[in-house]
Order: sequence, then C-alpha cells, then structure tokens
Amino acid sequence: MNDIKKGTIVTRKSYNDDILFRVEQIINTTNGKYAILKGVTIRIKANSPIEDLNIVDKSKAKSEFNKLSQRIESRITENRNFINNYINMLCGKILHLDGDRRYAEKSSKYYRKMGLNAIVKSVPENKQPMVVGNLIKRYKPDILVITGHESIY
Repeated sequence: MNDIKKGTIVTRKSYNDDILFRVEQIINTTNGKYAILKGVTIRIKANSPIEDLNIVDKSKAKSEFNKLSQRIESRITENRNFINNYINMLCGKILHLDGDRRYAEKSSKYYRKMGLNAIVKSVPENKQPMVVGNLIKRYKPDILVITGHESIY
C-alpha cells in the first residue's frame, strides 16, 4: 500500500471497485492511514482507509475515461438537432462558475461541442460570492450555473 500517494487513481474494495477516484491527500490518524478521494469521472468526494483501496492500472483508467467520453459524445450526437434548434433558442447565454478547475474545463468543452453560448469560469467556492455580481453585470447571462466540490468531513 506504500504505492498509494497523492494523484494515484484508485477504487474502493468495499464498494466493489465501482468508482474511479484520484487520491487528493493521505492523512495519518490514530486509526491508521486514510485517503481523501475525489471522483475522476463523476463529481464525488469520499474518504477511505488505505487498506480498502485498489490501485487502478493506467490502461484501465484510460479505458474508463474513453468510455465516458464516448457516452457523452454519443448523447451530444443523438441530440444535436434538438440542442441546436430548441435549447439555444430557450437558453440564451450561460454563465457557469465552477469551484473545480478540471470540471470547469470539461464543462466548457461540452458546452462548445453542443454549440451552446456558455462562459465557464473556474472560481473557488469561497470566492464565488465576491465575484458573481460583477460577472453577471459583465456577461449578462440568461442562465447562471454555480457548481463546486467543497465538502465537510
């Protein structure tokens, strides 16, 4: 288990290896070592004893990323006419603030692929209340999306 460190891609044995996580931090406690985990393909945070973790082979992780991308691409392709003709007419401009840089980048990519008029900004949750007003004034969005990834342990 000494191979598990910050950045390692893992799954949890106790959950039948169902979700890929990236190790964000290793914490030593009186009950042993714990990892703070962040979902790779879905937005989730968790903690887990190191002993409960399986390291994911890089080829398996890449395969899971590719599967997710293919599912999203397929949905975009299947719904392109609906999205282009209906959603753009209803949506107008989208301003999306996300506390997680990686998810902000993913969101921006998929907004572009869907042809939506979206401005995506990566802003930490604790700074969002201070900047949201100015960003609304600046971009004048029709829709405001605010997402983050902070959680309390």
